[in-house]
Amino acid sequence: MKTKSVMIVGVGGQGSLLASRLLGNVILANGYDVKVSEVHGMSQRGGSVVTYVKYGDRVDSPVIEKGEADVIISFEQLEAARWLPFLKKGGKVITSVQKLDPMPVITGAAVYPENIIEKIQEKGIDITAVDALSLAEEAGNAKASNVVLMGVVSQKTDFSEELWQAALEQCVPPKFLELNKKAFELGKKASN
Repeated sequence: MKTKSVMIVGVGGQGSLLASRLLGNVILANGYDVKVSEVHGMSQRGGSVVTYVKYGDRVDSPVIEKGEADVIISFEQLEAARWLPFLKKGGKVITSVQKLDPMPVITGAAVYPENIIEKIQEKGIDITAVDALSLAEEAGNAKASNVVLMGVVSQKTDFSEELWQAALEQCVPPKFLELNKKAFELGKKASN
């Protein structure tokens, strides 16, 4: 199998680590070689965070170069736009519609761009945008928006439902498992 590349992007504290663990777990269970690498910006201060997930028959490096990502999973729409140069032609973007103001916007040095999702669509890019935050709140906790997005991802990949459920059980602490399973289901339904 040719190597596939997935970038998980967002802002510090949005749960990219759990999302990459879930995806990596599912890929490993399918028998692929997988490499995961997390790159932090100023993540503790709400800065940009990116995780690379590469998988295939054999993967030597987790690093994804510009134009190599098959999929970009974004927890925030400005981050989706920021990392677009890494998407390969014909790649997919799965994003939350959530907006988090970066520091230049907070300080008044910049304005949050408008119509980001529409602008990505206008470029002919296959983009799925869901309100992951609202769905996470519906599941019981706004912090579960990362798992809502993974529910969306599960519908855009060929990996079985059983493996996704097993990954949730392995990666999520028992006291948060039911909440996260509900968030995952809401994400699956939103992707249709």
